[in-house]
Parts: sequence; structure tokens; C-alpha cells
Amino acid sequence: MAQTPEQKFELITRNLGEVLGADQLKATLAERDIKLYWGTAPTGRVHIAYFVPMVKLADYLQAGCHVKILLADIHAFLDNMKAPIELVQARTKYYEQVVKSILRSLGVPLEKLEFVVGSSYELSREFSMDNYKLAALVTEHDAKKAGSEVVKQVASPALSGLLYPGMQALDEEYLGVDAQFGGIDQRKIFTFAEKYLPMLGYSKRIHLMNSMVPGLNGSKMSASDPNSKIDLLDSKKDVQNKIKKAYCELGVVEGNGVLAFAKNVLFPTSELRTGRAEFVVLRLEQYGGNTVYTNYESLESDFAEKKVHPGDLKSSVAAAINVLLDPIREHFESPEMQQLLLEAYPPPAAKPKVVKQKKKHNKRPDAVDAEAKADAGAEVKAVEEQLAKTNLD
Repeated sequence: MAQTPEQKFELITRNLGEVLGADQLKATLAERDIKLYWGTAPTGRVHIAYFVPMVKLADYLQAGCHVKILLADIHAFLDNMKAPIELVQARTKYYEQVVKSILRSLGVPLEKLEFVVGSSYELSREFSMDNYKLAALVTEHDAKKAGSEVVKQVASPALSGLLYPGMQALDEEYLGVDAQFGGIDQRKIFTFAEKYLPMLGYSKRIHLMNSMVPGLNGSKMSASDPNSKIDLLDSKKDVQNKIKKAYCELGVVEGNGVLAFAKNVLFPTSELRTGRAEFVVLRLEQYGGNTVYTNYESLESDFAEKKVHPGDLKSSVAAAINVLLDPIREHFESPEMQQLLLEAYPPPAAKPKVVKQKKKHNKRPDAVDAEAKADAGAEVKAVEEQLAKTNLD
């Protein structure tokens, strides 16, 4: 059955943190399906929070949207060299494989998606010229402000970080889309694009934003903080250990990273994979047995009322995550994928061993002199022996 524009709007905007340009979205849907893109910079190893945008991409495809996935290789290098230039190409291939693997595990058809590598058009004459035009319009204050939530902040930032927001704004025009989708941490870049693209004669785009997923420690999940995240290729034991150490105080919902996993990853992916949202808290019969939850609100309510123990919640979340990651781990077990992983994230070079010299400053002066004379005598004796040997020959 064909969907109405209203049904498509509901599907596109459901569970989002914020929408900029809702009226523009409705007007476009009244005429045709929209084109949108989601971008990711291939920097650190992909973590489990990537399931959140993937679930939303499934919504967009169901709503008839034409979806592009931008592998922003140049952005990865510009962001304080999070990805060294010599590793960017391998990491771009790795990210594409990971994203496809996630989508396959969720049953999302890949033929409806278009993958684009940023350098395929960002190095063109036209893009470069527009980038220079933006540089002549944008103030340092606006560029720094736009990237403050996304670009790595350091005491003495490189100029490259100031180029990042402008290039992301231009991506909207050069990818030929109506909308850009991202996390709510991208909001300042989105409003930057809305301000500056019209100055170049380009239209203002729609911006769709997901809420941010808290990490295991309750703060933002980050690829650069191994304690806040679960890598998609972590072993089952690693997943269990990380969840075990996560903040999850009895009855406390606020800042609870384990509950956040259930809400933002486990319930939505369960619905995509099986057709129904479901999460099972695993317990021994003597403690009440298993409980099946078909919505997050019921789980949160029971946890707040201390009907669900943190230990049971943690072990159940770890088990569900491992089920989710199994097909991705399997995909990366092949020699080809192992080689790609090694090229993208080579092990750090071993540090040279420092040989400590024997300290002599605590010895008595006469002992030092005696040692020096002995060393000199040994050298003289070695020379004499060598000369004697030469004469004999």
C-alpha cells in the first residue's frame, strides 16, 4: 500500500531528537520523495552506537527516501589528524565494510543505498572554488563555533579544523540532497550550513538529528575513549567485562549507560530483525525467572522501582549485544577482512629499549680512577695481543 506524505513524514521524524525545517520537509514530501545523506568520518574503530543511525536509515528507506552514505575521508584527516593521511584509504574501506555488515545484520537492503567517498568530489575544481568562497565569507569565530561539538578541541588548533564545517556544509550541495541526517552534536554545523549556503546561492537544507547515546560511563560515547564504548569486533568476553564495569546503580535511571543501550540499540534493532520490539531480562527461577519486555518504558519503570537488579540487567544486555554482534564478528573473520583491519589500524610500533648506563657518581674518586685504569689496561693488553698475533702470522 502506498504511503501518504503524512505517513512518510511520521516515519522520517519518529524518535529524532530535533528537526530543523519540518515545514520544508512536509512541502517536499507533498510533491516527491526526499534525498538525504548521512556522513561518517573514518577515524577510530566503529562502536556499537553506530546501530542507532543504521536503524534510522532503515526508517528513511521505508519512507521511500533516496539515501546516500558519505564516507568522509578528507574530513577524517582534517579533524586534528584523527586518521593519518596514510591510513585514511584503508579506514575508509573498513568503515564501508562495517556499515554494510551492520545493515545486513538488520535486514536492510543495500541495493537501495548509495555509498560515496568524499574525496571523489571534494578535490574537484568546483568544490575547491566554493570552499575558497566560503573561506572569504566565514569568520574565524563562526568556523570555530560550528565545529566545537564535533572537531577535536586542542589548545593550539590547526587551520584544518576550521575548514571542516564549511566542507560539510558544501557536501549538502555537491551530494544533491534535500536533507542531512546526523547526531544532535552536529547541530552547530547544521545551523552554520543554513546560514552560509544561501550566501553562495545554494538552498537551505532540512536537518534531521538523532539524540546522542550515552556511553558506558554515562557520558557521550566516543571512539577515542575505549572505556565508554563497545567495539563492534570486541570478543564476547570483552563485551561482558565492559558491561560489568558500566555505571548502573540500583533504581537510578539518569546517566545509566546500560539502560541507554537497551533503549537506543536493543529495542529498535530487535524490531528491525524480528518484526517486534523485545528485550528479555534473564534471571534464575529462584529470583523470579525471565521477564520479557516489549517496550522500553516498562523496563525503565521496573528498574526505577528496583524490580530489576543491576546485575541481571547487565548480564542480559551483554547477552543481547553479543547476539547482535555475532554476524559482524563472523564477517570479519575472513583473511581478507583481517588484512584490511590490520592495514586500517596497524599495531603501534614497539618502543626502543633504553639501556641504562651504570652510574659512577656514587663511587669514591679513587675507586673510579682504579676502574678507569683497569679499563685502559685491558684495552692496551688487547692491542698488544693483536700485534703479537700479527707478527706471528
